[in-house]
Amino acid sequence: MIKTQQQRLIVNVNDLRRKLPLRTKCLLRSGIEEIVLFQNALREYISHQAPDFAEDFDEFFIGLEGSFGSHHVTPRNLASIFLGSIIAVEGIVTKCSLVRPKIVRSVHYCPATKKKHERRYTDLTSLSAYPSSSVYPTKDEDGNLLETEFGLSTYKDHQILSIQEMPEKAPAGQLPRSVDIIADNDLVDICKPGDRVLVVGPYRCLPNKQGYYTSGTFRTVVLANNINQLNKEVLTVDLMPEDLQRCQRFSRQKNVFDVLARSLAPSIYGHDYIKKALLCMLLGGLEKILPNGTRLRGDINVLLIGDPSVSKSQLLRYVLNCAPRAVATTGRGSSGVGLTAAVTHDPETGDRRLEAGAMVLADRGVVCIDEFDKMSDIDRTAIHEVMEQGKVTITKAGIQAQLNARCSVLAAANPVYGRYDQYKTPNDNIGMQDSLLSRFDLLFIMLDKNEIENDTEISNHVVRVHRFRPHGEQDGEPLPIITNADFLSTKMNPNKMEDENESAQDIYEKYDPLLHGKRKRNEKFVTMSFMRKYVHVAKAIKPQLSQEAIDIISEEYSKLRTYDLEQNDICRMPDARFKEFRQFLYKIFREHKLSSLDTDKIYKSCEDEAQNEGKFKFTRAEIDFALAKMNDLNQIFIS
Repeated sequence: MIKTQQQRLIVNVNDLRRKLPLRTKCLLRSGIEEIVLFQNALREYISHQAPDFAEDFDEFFIGLEGSFGSHHVTPRNLASIFLGSIIAVEGIVTKCSLVRPKIVRSVHYCPATKKKHERRYTDLTSLSAYPSSSVYPTKDEDGNLLETEFGLSTYKDHQILSIQEMPEKAPAGQLPRSVDIIADNDLVDICKPGDRVLVVGPYRCLPNKQGYYTSGTFRTVVLANNINQLNKEVLTVDLMPEDLQRCQRFSRQKNVFDVLARSLAPSIYGHDYIKKALLCMLLGGLEKILPNGTRLRGDINVLLIGDPSVSKSQLLRYVLNCAPRAVATTGRGSSGVGLTAAVTHDPETGDRRLEAGAMVLADRGVVCIDEFDKMSDIDRTAIHEVMEQGKVTITKAGIQAQLNARCSVLAAANPVYGRYDQYKTPNDNIGMQDSLLSRFDLLFIMLDKNEIENDTEISNHVVRVHRFRPHGEQDGEPLPIITNADFLSTKMNPNKMEDENESAQDIYEKYDPLLHGKRKRNEKFVTMSFMRKYVHVAKAIKPQLSQEAIDIISEEYSKLRTYDLEQNDICRMPDARFKEFRQFLYKIFREHKLSSLDTDKIYKSCEDEAQNEGKFKFTRAEIDFALAKMNDLNQIFIS
């Protein structure tokens, strides 16, 4: 502490508990009185050991860390029994006020008497004394005017934070709770909105007086004496040495990727490629920071667009349960500042402060946006910077800040026309800006095709899943998102299953023929808990690309860029363009006297027309597509 020239000494409660167990209980139970005595003893000790260092600072502070047992709570668990005691509360910082100087001691000079006057100010956020009068002196006892000596007065930095319970720890269907934090002196500006912190300090109530009466309810705050930033890479997955061994043993299989993809949302039939893409999104890429400060994002953004009732929203819900850190929102109920960050007014102080949005709260996680097409263009424009740069830049009301929002975006949207029109271009169906679509690395079009065999398989799968009801479930109760229907396993003999070792049972679920139906013996499905652990371990690995992998990726990328349009299933010709082609084809048949639909002859005729007019009227891809469409419609000429 003395070497680093700091005012705050961090004390581990575990060390204190081993030396003085009874005093530690008193410290946690009556925190304010004990901390004042602790800080006075620290001041006295420093005055004897380093008198020069003690003269540089007016106060010295105590910060606590370690294990707090039942006093380690979340904002939802805070109750009146904790008032006056030391607590450790963890959550996400959602609001930060501006740092303001708060007066501690004012010095006044009286020109008439040539004397100096001093007054100290304390309130309920101070630990060392009872609240003093808040009247600022302008005259002395004899009525002489006083002049404030601002240079001789003492101030301290003051900031108010608001932390909210973490989304993954909030009960489903309930609003997250929050609590205000009072940070003074060296604890200001330690964190910003979106950071996950652990705050230690006394839990205190502040009366709300209106005149000489009180409403009977009190505002509660935490007077911080230590703020620790939780590591953003540490997720809410408890890993044991046995779990790491199972992950290593599972990774030796040849078809690890296929098994994990198949185990993602197994109650949803089909969509194998989409499940593989979602698995890639959960695993993520490798983020790189270049020497010049440029960030190359490793987050993968996925957009699902297609007809209604093709399980888009259900896939989003499964990702929410698989990803250790995920935030869900909808396009209809989200605004641009709601997704990024907002500048609001503090109702008590009137100051402006930053409030973190959904994408800032999901830093190093996944944001699932359902009904993405229902958002306005202005709100969608607000997430352009976040999806590419991983930061939210705020320049409003005199506040300029950058907040981290390094998250993957999984969005689901319906086409503009309700159902996907295969005879229109993807841009016409999607109805979004090209600049926004370019931010999505993977875009999947999900079509509801009317095929007898496929519909039969889907119906059998759905009926088999929904007829399985857990024991004790009430009639009419909705089927939960995660049930035993989502855990499928290797087809094994139930009698032999008991003889398998416990580690295999932790990875794969038991096979139930009533629930799972007929499965191939080599089809394996892992449990949701194991998948969460495996994804957590895999994200911690930083792989390096070999030269062979670089060559393959470069070749595939060049193929993707030069892929001819006629090979693309999404290539379509608008109706107006198709009608124009029919007229052009009728003209060619008359002038060149063609008797059959020969693509080469028609294309040669197009070249002749291009020499006369100076440009191609139709491309080869458009000709092939239009002729195939005319064959399907059994029409050639216009009537």
